[in-house]
Amino acid sequence: MTTISQECLSDHDRQVLESIFNPSQIGGEELLYNGKEEFPEDLQDLAEPNDPRIRLSKKFELEAIQLTEEGKLPEAINLFNRAIETAPERPAPWNNRAQAYRYIGNEKAALDDIEQALKLSKRSGRTGCRALCQRGVLRRKNKDTDGAREDFEEAAKLGSQFARTQLIELNPYAALCNQMLREVMKLK
Repeated sequence: MTTISQECLSDHDRQVLESIFNPSQIGGEELLYNGKEEFPEDLQDLAEPNDPRIRLSKKFELEAIQLTEEGKLPEAINLFNRAIETAPERPAPWNNRAQAYRYIGNEKAALDDIEQALKLSKRSGRTGCRALCQRGVLRRKNKDTDGAREDFEEAAKLGSQFARTQLIELNPYAALCNQMLREVMKLK
């Protein structure tokens, strides 16, 4: 049997193999929360009115996201609270605050916020898609594979690449194929 050395592979070939061997690492979970995930152009949240409350809520939310990225989670949660208090009908700050709660380990509060984001978004648009992914991650972490699969399937239908990679990883046949490929290729 012939083995392939890493030196013979192009960068593209290495990326393809990495996606086969580590499907959950294609972009990783961070895609959910940093706004870099590619969504279909038609996947938009419902248009929000041009209202001073909405603008102020968005301002608080953006500042809170920045604080979250800087690791200033208590301050971020306070600003997410203000964003929600200013315009409680907006689903995005609920979903983003859930992420901050996850970072501090408060899964109960995170799930409560995710459920509110799903309700307000009607499980549609970018926020609904992100909330489904976030709940799927929590369900998977808590060994609720069927619940995670349902969330990822719904998010994948909305266009989430992250959800698709999670579904691949949850597929036992895909995992078996990955293991067999590893053995054949003798790559680590």
